Amino acid sequence: MDLSIIVVSYNTADLIEKCLHSITAANRLEKEIFVVDNASLDDSAAIIKEMFPSVDLMVNSCNRGFAAANNQVLPHCRGQYLFFLNPDTEVMPDTFREALSFMEENPRCGLAGTRIINPDGTLQESIAYRYPGQQHAAGELAGLKGHIAFVLGAGMIARTDVIKKIGGFDEDFFLYGEDQDLCLRMRTAGYEIGYISSAVVVHLGGQSERRFTSGEVWKKKMQAELLFYQKHYLPETIRRNLRGNLIKACWRIITLNLFMPFMKNKNRAQGKLIKYRTIYETIKSSDSYKNRKS
Repeated sequence: MDLSIIVVSYNTADLIEKCLHSITAANRLEKEIFVVDNASLDDSAAIIKEMFPSVDLMVNSCNRGFAAANNQVLPHCRGQYLFFLNPDTEVMPDTFREALSFMEENPRCGLAGTRIINPDGTLQESIAYRYPGQQHAAGELAGLKGHIAFVLGAGMIARTDVIKKIGGFDEDFFLYGEDQDLCLRMRTAGYEIGYISSAVVVHLGGQSERRFTSGEVWKKKMQAELLFYQKHYLPETIRRNLRGNLIKACWRIITLNLFMPFMKNKNRAQGKLIKYRTIYETIKSSDSYKNRKS
């Protein structure tokens, strides 16, 4: 078996059909397809059962989060490689073949990201060369392999044996931050993170979070970042990061309130204001902030 493809779905009934059609239509290779439905409130599971009987569907009774849902499939995967894919994506016909070729030609890579594009063909930002808060880090992240810090988890391939060796995703990350953490642990284990420009995935983005307000989404993102700090940084580095984030949030809140009456796009400005207020409040109420002097 060449490839085990894992899709975690949550309330994406209007999208999962296109995603699975693109997977099944991809160039012929030995592959198995898993979908984990995280207790969707729509017809996602029913659609998959009816239209894609060859897909191995697992339906959870509660939303276990992205990391845990991926991990529950690992014991069943027979592929030499794993391909993690979001349900709001479509793969190009050659995506899997290009990804497999890259991994075969780059044995030092334990995991690699694909080229992620928007539906209009424009490029999405999917590669990072620094981790959250790394600018304030001391020697915590010294000596890591390769130059890519992490890739977007919407479409990425990894060696099955290596993922199992490092324990899969960290299930403390419910949503957001788990791809950053996984890539860092992959590099700590001695592997590089790669990027496959020839393997293309079309990604809508944020579709499983459509039921939530922007404030709720930013709160989840900030909580994931704080968890990343706690896992990987020394106490002094965490304090520097908290201070830097709070100063930035305060400055943006002040300037946005000051210039709001003069801005043409007030809706966009209001969205930014919600973002920075949420970041400020999330940090202030976090255990990391309360325990910063200990």
